[in-house]
Amino acid sequence: MSRETRGARAATLDLARVLVVDDNPTSRLTLQTVLEACGYRVDSAATAAEAVGKLEDQEYELVLSDMQMESPEAGLKVLAHAQMMAYQPATALITAESSDSGAQASDATVLVQPEDVAGLLSKVANLIGGRVNRMLTRQLRQTGN
Repeated sequence: MSRETRGARAATLDLARVLVVDDNPTSRLTLQTVLEACGYRVDSAATAAEAVGKLEDQEYELVLSDMQMESPEAGLKVLAHAQMMAYQPATALITAESSDSGAQASDATVLVQPEDVAGLLSKVANLIGGRVNRMLTRQLRQTGN
């Protein structure tokens, strides 16, 4: 396959821009690789501060963040910052533990377990689709008034 053909194919697979935030380099690279293989454009950050900077510089359809990084609630702070952005990305916490351990997370937070690849991809698609539906509904309301 020629370089031009691969480039054209890659361009047609770009689904959405995702920010993966995790201080564990193996987890971060694994998530990034899986999402990119499925056509998502993925940026990554190793700290909450790096993630906030990327949120300010680029628009994302989805932000996936580990909860505990440099502080126990760093991930929740990243998601809170993401939700304040004008472009309002979908957000979810990444967890390697069972959902019960995330009981302190807000009800609106979806816990994504990266070892369940099919479940991960399904949740990513659902989160991005939900964001698109919210944006379209908002636009329809604004044009209807």
